[in-house]
Amino acid sequence: MTSGNPHTFEDLVAEGAAVPTAGWDFSWFEGRATEARPSWGYARSLAGHLAGAAASLDIQTGGGEVMAFALDQGVKAPVLAAATEGWPPNAAKATALLRPRGIVVVAVPEDAPLPFADGTFDLVSSRHPVNPQWAEIARVLQPGGTYFAQHVGPRSVFELVEYFLGPLPQSQSSDRHPDHERACAEAAGLEIVDLRAERLRMEFHDIAAVVHFLRKVVWMVPGFTVEEYAPRLRALHERIESEGPFVAHSSRHLVEARRPNC
Repeated sequence: MTSGNPHTFEDLVAEGAAVPTAGWDFSWFEGRATEARPSWGYARSLAGHLAGAAASLDIQTGGGEVMAFALDQGVKAPVLAAATEGWPPNAAKATALLRPRGIVVVAVPEDAPLPFADGTFDLVSSRHPVNPQWAEIARVLQPGGTYFAQHVGPRSVFELVEYFLGPLPQSQSSDRHPDHERACAEAAGLEIVDLRAERLRMEFHDIAAVVHFLRKVVWMVPGFTVEEYAPRLRALHERIESEGPFVAHSSRHLVEARRPNC
């Protein structure tokens, strides 16, 4: 750290740029950024689904934190339990976290076919998949099986995205709209059981939190680097210092779908 004020722009940016980004543990943000949670409590609801499953698959599990939390609610992993992850640092972290809990982690690129036989699982889950592969989800589900997931909705955190990229067309994230996902699920042969959406307040209390968030959630501002966006980062730092937290809104929806028995 430099001498003097420990919260200078340079120090905060350097701190945000140095934090490891592997996994989906957001505990570093405590005291620096906040996000309201959806009313349905996805991880706890997932625990209830796991309790009744014989064979489960968690797609794009990240570092395995959400699945581990669900299992730590007094639930055992199903007899057959697997998870997929495409980013090697996350896959390694998920393996270390989930293997002791009875879940096999398989390295699978996010856009690749799932390496499982048709009708293998009675529960498929995912929290924030980059691009749900509905046909593959339907294929690996058993008849009567359930897909239970929390997805990122349209224009999520766009106040921050547009601060850096400028105004974006409304169609930019139309493929994340719940109505679009309902249509895609039904086209794959699934029946929607539950579909709920919420927009949730987020606050960024310092520029270090902004830098770390954009490094961690890389699709928000593609190709983000501190060097390229230094002027905008400095202006945002000054705005937060003078006006208080930068406010944005995340978009989330809960999806529960079922593969018909026939």
